[in-house]
Amino acid sequence: MKVFISILILILFLPSVVKTEELQFTEIVDGLKHPWGMSFIDPSNLLVTERGGRLVRIHLPSQKIFPVSHTLKVLVLRQGGLLDVLYHEGHVYLSYSEDRGSGESSTSVVRGKIVNDVLTDVEKLFRAEPPLKPGFHFGSRLVIQGNFLFISAGERHGGMIAQDGSKHPGSIIRINLDGSIPISNPHFISKKDWSPEVYQIGVRNPQGMALSPFDHQVYIVNHGAKGGDFLGKVKFGENYGWEEIGWGGTNYNGSKIGSGKASDPRFMKPMHIWIPSIAPSGMAFYQGDTFKEWDGDVLVGSLKFDMLVKVDMEESKAVGETVIFRDRIGRVRDVEIDHKGDIYLLADEAYTSLWKLTR
Repeated sequence: MKVFISILILILFLPSVVKTEELQFTEIVDGLKHPWGMSFIDPSNLLVTERGGRLVRIHLPSQKIFPVSHTLKVLVLRQGGLLDVLYHEGHVYLSYSEDRGSGESSTSVVRGKIVNDVLTDVEKLFRAEPPLKPGFHFGSRLVIQGNFLFISAGERHGGMIAQDGSKHPGSIIRINLDGSIPISNPHFISKKDWSPEVYQIGVRNPQGMALSPFDHQVYIVNHGAKGGDFLGKVKFGENYGWEEIGWGGTNYNGSKIGSGKASDPRFMKPMHIWIPSIAPSGMAFYQGDTFKEWDGDVLVGSLKFDMLVKVDMEESKAVGETVIFRDRIGRVRDVEIDHKGDIYLLADEAYTSLWKLTR
């Protein structure tokens, strides 16, 4: 396993770089404040969340922003706020840090519809239990696979809570689109002590999650501590090991994370590891004509290095890494691909823009 990790580290220290003259950056709109997630309604309209609580619809042809009113009880604190958004077959799914009172909050998810730029028919689908006080590590990405909704629930700075499958923080959640619980979840088959909604455990802060249109599997990028960020598959009943193991990373004070070993058969091994940390956030599988040669590769935003990286994939395996750009738009929070293959980007900054990346 030491050899395995060493090879990954070597790859990551020697990434290839795309020539910037091959890229064209177009500013679509400005005036966004700490945007966090985005999702296409159709080719002309894009929903964007701002961590401060605002939900907007951006009309791309006119490059205009239209606020979408809502009454969600969002607790805006540190990393918490209005987080991911996902549009699917007429419904809007939103994740946010819900104010649970007494300074406590949870990663929560609702579903509604947008009528005349108003969020209506709101249903609560999920709230992470127990509610916790730290304003960190909410996770909060949303992915739909068939009739299932996957939710990444960060461990809220709770460390070993991620090893307790009876609790939601530090896990990947799987529920039905209406909020009911699939009877094929681990709780009903092989993990009786896990919460019924929990599908996988042992994650710290999975701020990126995406469905591959190629193998139809769900993948995450997990934000580690001081190193140990990783890309990996979401798999039934598995355990990524946090906080018993940090996958080559250390605590911020330099001390060792946990006492676990990479060879421990209890832990699922990531497919790609970043040391040092890049602070990964939004991710997307590339599919389209604009950068046709990238089909099947994974685009990942980096908050730490203000960059977009591409993890090169072959047969659902990570084989290398390419830096697409660095220091162009700020801390890359989210990435989406439109129907043509143009790339849309959000930067997590106090006053920022929606960008489109083409050739």
